[in-house]
Amino acid sequence: MQESPKYWKGIEELENSPEFIKNAMTEFADFMPVKEGHGSTDATVAPRRDFLKLMGFGLAAATLASCEAPVRKAIPYLNKPEEVDPTIANFYASTFFNGQDYNAVLVKCREGRPIKLEGNPESPITGGGLSARGQAAVLSLYDNARLQFFTKKGQRIATDQLDQEVRAALAGAGRVAIVSPTIISPSTKKVINEFTARFGGGEHVMYDVNSSSALLRANGGVLPAYDFSKADVIVSLDADFLGTWISPVEFARQYVENRKVSSERRAMSKHYQFETNLSLTGSNADVRESLKPSAMGAATADLYNAVVGGGVAPASKKLAEAAAALRRAGSRGLVVSGINDPGIQTLVAAINQNLGSAAVDTANPSYVRQGDDARMARLIKDIIAGQIGAVIFYNANPVYDHPMGAELGKALQAGKVKTSISLNDRLDETGKLCLYAAPDHHFLESWNDYEPKRGYLSLAQPVITPLFATRQAQDSLLTWAGNPTTYYNYLRQQWQGVLGSAGFVKAWDKVVHDGVARGSALPAPVAQLEPAMDTNSAMSAIRANKGAGIELAVYEKVGLGNGAQANNPWLQELPDPISKATWGNYVTVPRAYAVEQKWEQGDVVKVTANGKSIQLPILIQPGQATGTIGIAIGYGREAAGKVADQVGANVLPLLTMRNGTINYTTSVQIEATGTQSPIAQTQTHHTIMDREEVVQVASLKEYQKNPKEVTNYIRISTPDGLEAPRKVSLWQDYEYKNHHWGMAIDLNSCIGCGACVVGCQAENNVAVVGKQEVINRREMHWMRIDRYYSSDANKEQFDEKGKLDTYAAMEDPSANPSVVFQPLMCQHCNHAPCETVCPVLATTHSSEGLNQMTYNRCVGTRYCANNCPYKVRRFNWFSYYSNEKFEAVNGHMFTDLGRMVLNPDVTVRARGVMEKCSMCVQRIQLGKLEAKKEKRRPRDGEVVSACAQSCPTQAIVFGDMRDPESRLSQLLRREDGERAFHALDSINVQPNITYLTKIRNTDQLDFNV
Repeated sequence: MQESPKYWKGIEELENSPEFIKNAMTEFADFMPVKEGHGSTDATVAPRRDFLKLMGFGLAAATLASCEAPVRKAIPYLNKPEEVDPTIANFYASTFFNGQDYNAVLVKCREGRPIKLEGNPESPITGGGLSARGQAAVLSLYDNARLQFFTKKGQRIATDQLDQEVRAALAGAGRVAIVSPTIISPSTKKVINEFTARFGGGEHVMYDVNSSSALLRANGGVLPAYDFSKADVIVSLDADFLGTWISPVEFARQYVENRKVSSERRAMSKHYQFETNLSLTGSNADVRESLKPSAMGAATADLYNAVVGGGVAPASKKLAEAAAALRRAGSRGLVVSGINDPGIQTLVAAINQNLGSAAVDTANPSYVRQGDDARMARLIKDIIAGQIGAVIFYNANPVYDHPMGAELGKALQAGKVKTSISLNDRLDETGKLCLYAAPDHHFLESWNDYEPKRGYLSLAQPVITPLFATRQAQDSLLTWAGNPTTYYNYLRQQWQGVLGSAGFVKAWDKVVHDGVARGSALPAPVAQLEPAMDTNSAMSAIRANKGAGIELAVYEKVGLGNGAQANNPWLQELPDPISKATWGNYVTVPRAYAVEQKWEQGDVVKVTANGKSIQLPILIQPGQATGTIGIAIGYGREAAGKVADQVGANVLPLLTMRNGTINYTTSVQIEATGTQSPIAQTQTHHTIMDREEVVQVASLKEYQKNPKEVTNYIRISTPDGLEAPRKVSLWQDYEYKNHHWGMAIDLNSCIGCGACVVGCQAENNVAVVGKQEVINRREMHWMRIDRYYSSDANKEQFDEKGKLDTYAAMEDPSANPSVVFQPLMCQHCNHAPCETVCPVLATTHSSEGLNQMTYNRCVGTRYCANNCPYKVRRFNWFSYYSNEKFEAVNGHMFTDLGRMVLNPDVTVRARGVMEKCSMCVQRIQLGKLEAKKEKRRPRDGEVVSACAQSCPTQAIVFGDMRDPESRLSQLLRREDGERAFHALDSINVQPNITYLTKIRNTDQLDFNV
C-alpha cells in the first residue's frame, strides 16, 4: 500500500509526539494531571481523554458534558503543538459501520470538533467514496436525543451502582443473550464470546433489518464477495446493489469501471434488472422489466433452466435475452438477487457456479451481513416463553425493526426477562422497555476495528472526547465480565496477533494513521457447508409460492435506510433518487391502478396485511409492477427523537416469516380513507425540464457507429482554445489569465445516489427546512440531482426542430421508463444572466470563472433567481439556524451542541439572503494558499469540491481548465466533439459545468427519438 498523504494524522501520532507532551504539560498543567495514559508505558504522557480535551478545549458544550472534570477556562497557545493550528483542519482516519453500511473515512476536525466525513482514498474497498448515510453520520454525534447518562427504569443511576447491580443480576441469570446487528469487528466479537463464555448458556444472536439470511443459507453459511468490475453481463433479480444491497459504495465503484466509455473505450457492460419497485439500480439498468414478487421465483427458475438446464427459452423476451447474454459471457457473467428466499438464492448460486463467474468469491467472503433470521425468531419466542434470564441489546432495536417486534415489546413490558439491558445510544423503542440502559459512545468517540471482507481491515479512532457520560459498549461488557482491561488495551493486544510483536508500535501507528490495513483478524472460513436445499427442492419451494391480489414489496430507501439514523435531518430531507420525495414514506402505486381506483397523489389509504394496518399517502410511481405496491422501511419511529418521531409509518409489522427467513413481500388489502396528506417532493419545482437539450442520451450502437453524432449543441472551451463556432453575443468575454475553475459530470458514471448532495450540505452549512417548507418550494440544497423519465408521448407534441427532447415529458412518463440522472448546481456561467440584474452587485464574476455571492451586500430582491435559467439559486426566507419555528425539523442542529457541526470556513447565511453553489471556493482558496507557501501553482487533485470528493463513482471531475495537464482539461479535449455538452446550450450563457452524454448499452433506445 502506498504511504498515506501527510495531511491526515493518527491520534497517537500527535499524542505521543515529544513537542505535544512538553507543551501540554507546561501550558495545561493546571488542567491535565500527570498520569499514565491508555496503552502508554510512559507515566509522563498525557492521557488520551486529556489529549482530546485539549484538542477541543474551547468547546464548552463538549467539555461540560464530558465524564471527567470540565475545563472551566481556555488559555491561548504560547508554544502551540506543531500539528495543531487554529483555523487549520486536522484529518484523522476512521471507519463508519452502523450494522449494515461500511465506509473507511477521514474525519475533518476543526479545533477539536468533527465537522465532516470524507471517504478514505487508501481503502481498497470503498476507494475514497462515501454514501449519503456515511456523510450524514457526523451530525448524529451532536444529537441531543442521545442518552446522556446511565439509567435504571428510565431514571439516572451512578455508573458504579449500575455495574454492581448488573454483575449480580447476570451471575444468577441463567441463560444470557446478546442481540445485535451484524458485527464485523474481530475484537468486539472476541469480547462478546468471552462475555457469553463467562456466563454459562450465553449466546450471541445477530439479525439484519434488510436481511441476507437466505443468501447466507444458499451459500453454505458464507456471504459471497462480489466484484462487478469482473462482469460484462449483470443480471439482477430485485437486488438494489447500487443503492442498498450489501455494499453499495463498493459495488458502485466496481460497476462504473465497465460503464465508462470514451474515444479509447467503446465497450461497456450490459445490465439487466428484474424487480418490483423502481430502484436506484433498476433506474441505471440497460434493460429493465417489472415483475410481481410472486413472479420473481418463476423468473429465477426460467433463468436457471435457460442457462443451466439446456437452454430452455423463458416466456419473457427480456429474460430470454438476459439468459442468452449470460451464456455468451460465461465467466464474465454474474447473477445477483436481493430476494430473501432460500429457493431463489439457491438457484442463483447454481447459475453463477455453472457460469464459473469470476465476479463471485466465496473463499474470501464478505462479512457485512451475518444476520440469522431463524435464530432471531427462535430467541424472540424463547423470550416470550420466559426462557431467557437476561438479554442485552447492543445497538439493536428489534421492538421497532423486526416483524415480531410487537410481541417482543409486550414480553419485555410484562417482565418475561428478569434482567434487560440496552447498550443503545438512546432510549429507543427497545431501550425504553429495558430495566437498565448503559449507552454506547458514538463511533467518533470510540476505538474499534473492522473486517468487512476477509483480508481487509480498518480501524476507528476517537476524534473527540465523549460529549456525554456514556461508555463504549465493549468496555461495559468487559467490566461486567470482570475483565479490568480497557477496550483500547484489549484492541491493541488483539492487533499484536495481526501485526506481530516485533516492531508493533511502529506498525500500529501506521495503521492508525492510514485507517486501513491488509490481513485478517478473523479465523479462516469453515469449509463450505452444503446449501440449505438442492436445486430440485428449490424449484419445488418456488412453485409452492403463489401470490394473490395486490402484493406489497417492502424496500429500503437509499437515504434513510433501515431507520437507525432516522433522527438525522440531513437524511430526512435528502430527496429519494426516484420519487424525489422527502420527510416520510408513502405507498407507491402504478399509474394504471391509481386511475382505476380514482386516486390522486397524496390520497391516504389504509394498507392491511396479516391482521395489521397502517395508513400512508399514495405516490404514483412509473415503473411500479402491475398489481403491486411498495412501502419503504425506516419510518414510523416513536422514540428516536423529535426529528424522526411520527414521520411516516412502520411497515415491518405487516411482514411475516417464511421458510425460516423474513418475507419482505405479502398480499395486502387497500382501501381509501377519504383524507389527504401532501407529499413533499422537490422535482415539482426548480425544474428545467421541457427545455431544449437539458440532458442527452444515446445508445451504445449509435455511439460506436458515429460518436460525433450522439450529442447536439456541442460548444466547450479548452486550454487549447478548441471551440465550436460562437453565436452572436452582446457580452464582453472574460479572459482568465491565472485559473479557470470548472467541472465535468459524466452522466454514464452518475448513478443518482445523492452522496454529493449531503456532502455539499455538510461542507457548506446548507440549512434544513422541514416538510412544510419543501412543500412550499423552499428547500435549500445547493446541489440537486434531477431525475428524468422517458416518455411515450406523441413525438409531434414536442418536436419543433426535427428532434424530440427525450426527457422533456415528466408529466407523461412511460409505464416502465428509462431514467437518467443529472446533478445540477450553479453552472458558473461566463455570460451569467444573474449578474446583469442584481441592483446591488451582490452577484459578480470572479477573475477565475466563478459566479460569486457577496452575502452582506444582498438585499433579497431575488431578481437573480428569476433570471437564472437553471433554477439553482436559493433564498433564505427565514434564519433557519436560529428560528424557533424550525426547532422540530432541525432537531439537534437547532441547539448549541448541534451548531458544532458547522464549517467555520463558510458563512451561515441570514434571512433575506440569496445563496447557491460556490464551487467550494473555501477549498479553492485553501489549495491556492498552501501552494503559495511552497511558491508554486496548485497541482491537479489538490483542490477538489465536496461533491466531487464524495462521489463513489468519480462521476464529477473538478479542476483548473487553465492547467493543460489537469484531468478536467484532458477529459474536455478527449470528449470535445463526442459526448461533451452544456445544459441549455442554445441560450449561450456559456457555463463552466460540462456534461457527458449518457450512453446505454442497447441497440436503440426504448422510446421515441
